[in-house]
Amino acid sequence: MKIVFTTRMPLGWFAPLSLHTLVMPEDEAFSTEGIKKELTDCDILISAFSFAVTADTIDSAPRLRLIANLGVGYNNIDTTAATERRIMVTNTPQPVIEPTAEHTFTLMLGAAHRVAELDRKMRMPQSPIRFGVMENLGTAISGKTLGIIGMGRIGQSVARKAAAFGMRVIYYNRHRLPAEKESELHAEYMPLDGLLQKSDIITLHTPYTSESHHIIDSRALSLMKPTAILVNTARGACVDEQALVKHLADGKIWGAALDVYEHEPQVSPELYKMDNVLLSPHVGTATVECRQAMAQCVCDNIHAFISGQYERMDWVNKF
Repeated sequence: MKIVFTTRMPLGWFAPLSLHTLVMPEDEAFSTEGIKKELTDCDILISAFSFAVTADTIDSAPRLRLIANLGVGYNNIDTTAATERRIMVTNTPQPVIEPTAEHTFTLMLGAAHRVAELDRKMRMPQSPIRFGVMENLGTAISGKTLGIIGMGRIGQSVARKAAAFGMRVIYYNRHRLPAEKESELHAEYMPLDGLLQKSDIITLHTPYTSESHHIIDSRALSLMKPTAILVNTARGACVDEQALVKHLADGKIWGAALDVYEHEPQVSPELYKMDNVLLSPHVGTATVECRQAMAQCVCDNIHAFISGQYERMDWVNKF
């Protein structure tokens, strides 16, 4: 089969597919026109979460039967167009769980202890930093209440780690977890408004849907404590970014730590100027180990598709 990659990745990670014809872009990614040329006789497309697979792109691929996405999400793919063509779409949710949970705590601790802000100021030629007992104070996370919005696999991993930090965990989810799972995670279910009001730190782990679009809007932000920290490693549009900018600027919440942005890769310019915001460039899963595991998952999904063993796959559009 002819397998086309939208984005350049180490070919060695895809050694299990070596019996097939593999087409990789010479540059970082194919252009819109370049990918269309390759798709005219393509059987399987390996897409990366940063590459948009539009209906127009899908229409240029008459032989395409599988889009194997390297990523936990699939909002980069027009799944409606794929389903209409009976093209299966798969993703790789399992490998991203631990790296994303780890990065959540990286951002949480970094924001609470003002790490990026103080590092930046320490490096200034004439540093404004003053050493002293009452200088540069951050806030602890131990003993605080962590509110988790979205208690799927990543949210549950965050909850387990929070226990090690001595945090109280409350959560909001579309469907409440079974009592035994809540007990295992030491997590208490709470309606969204209650979570927003009671949490010291709020972290988002919900998939991006019409329901979760701007789940954190101006109203939600107004319910938070003035000492609250918002962490987002989910999807940028889960947060109304301009409302967040205003609340941060007005001191209505203590801080934010963001890995994703509403209009990514564009970032609201006001955020760059704020000391109470910690920013990272969508790197929640960006470890060597995670990328290799995602590549292996893509290979497994492709082999399962070819052999008809659909039950082994994480697939999006079940026909």
